[in-house]
Amino acid sequence: MDKNVEELEKWGFPLLELYRMALQFYKQNSGKAIHLSYEDNLKLIAFKQQASCGPFDPKDAPELGVLDVIGKDRRMHWQMLGNINREQAMEGFIDLLESMCSAFRPYVEAVRKNRDETLKEELKRMEREKQEKEQKEREQQELLEEGYKEEMQRRQLQDALNKQTYQQFKTYAEKQFPGNPEQQAVLIHQLQQEHYHQYMQQLHMQNHNNASENNGTNNNSTAATRDMADISSSAAQPNTDELNKDLAKLSMEGQQQTEDQHHLQGHNEDGDDYVLIQPAKIWTRPDIEDFKVEVSAGDGDGVITIGHGDTVTVRVPTNLNGKSIFWEFATDSYDIGFGIYFEWSKPVTQEVTVHVSDSDDDDEFLDEDYLSTNEDLECGSMANDRSNLNNSPLKPPISIIVPIYRRECFNEVYVGSHTYPGEGVYLLKFDNSYSIWRSKKLYYRVYYER
Repeated sequence: MDKNVEELEKWGFPLLELYRMALQFYKQNSGKAIHLSYEDNLKLIAFKQQASCGPFDPKDAPELGVLDVIGKDRRMHWQMLGNINREQAMEGFIDLLESMCSAFRPYVEAVRKNRDETLKEELKRMEREKQEKEQKEREQQELLEEGYKEEMQRRQLQDALNKQTYQQFKTYAEKQFPGNPEQQAVLIHQLQQEHYHQYMQQLHMQNHNNASENNGTNNNSTAATRDMADISSSAAQPNTDELNKDLAKLSMEGQQQTEDQHHLQGHNEDGDDYVLIQPAKIWTRPDIEDFKVEVSAGDGDGVITIGHGDTVTVRVPTNLNGKSIFWEFATDSYDIGFGIYFEWSKPVTQEVTVHVSDSDDDDEFLDEDYLSTNEDLECGSMANDRSNLNNSPLKPPISIIVPIYRRECFNEVYVGSHTYPGEGVYLLKFDNSYSIWRSKKLYYRVYYER
């Protein structure tokens, strides 16, 4: 087919498309909706042959039989077209079909109308998709900007708090790890993180109390503005006494047993004074296989499988005849998060109990415990106020003995001890909440010294 055929148009269609439409119309309706004479059929077939093969060439034509009258008539009409080109043959076929069949032109118009409507619908659909895509991109951009703004506010707040507390935490870390700048940096970072989270918890509680006093009239926007104002004011005016209370709550493993270096927050029965909490002592030993065999040979209570995403809390009450707690633990193949808290409450039982929770339940439990502390960072007696408002008893306060972080206890046994700070319950937490797929098999043993 000549190249310029595709460039020619007739009746609003490209010539080649219109010719194929006419040829299909002729084949489908010949003898049905179209009743043509023998002579008219020969003319149409001649145009079709000319459009398909070009001018008739006797050299290329096969011989016809003596009795093939129809074949001879078709060749004669083909030869009568002479040397007209294929484009002219196509137009001749279309014009002849239109003159012989009055239904052909309306058919073409209907096809064109349907094509135009389809094209309009397609253009509308493409425009809608484009608008929806642009809207989605704008929404995503707004979310990104909002998230970026929140992250920048969080960083600005944390940077302000870090600047406020750095010198106190640095002095504290230098006493705990003299001559070891790497351990000092780790301790400072952990103290700053803990200080930031506790600060945000107290702000959350303060906003909750303010909202209750105002019968819920403050909307979220006003509360958010007040948050940032309180944060900026607190960051600009350091409170050394309250920071020292933070230091008192954050004990790290490996600290020396010196009372003048550690002021961990505790409470007497009245909840008004502070008591000194000795730091925990933690060490390791290599006989991990023997330890596992000994624990497994017991009653079986010391072997626990901690599911992926779960946290196990072992509640160990202080013993009236004891003066310190000892613990040992190890795992198979993988590490586990471990930390110890002390709950300032009178034990209701002397039995060691095990509680399993997923990460969300455990976070909720810890948050409530932190918020229920009577004397906390920038809180004062806020928890007592909340208790009076809600007419519900406070949960017992909790002090951090050893913060939770991951221990490579699959290579050696982790061992530790801690002197009782008073009457209460130790919370040994084995945290597997960070593991999405793996469960961990834990071997542990807890006892006390008389």
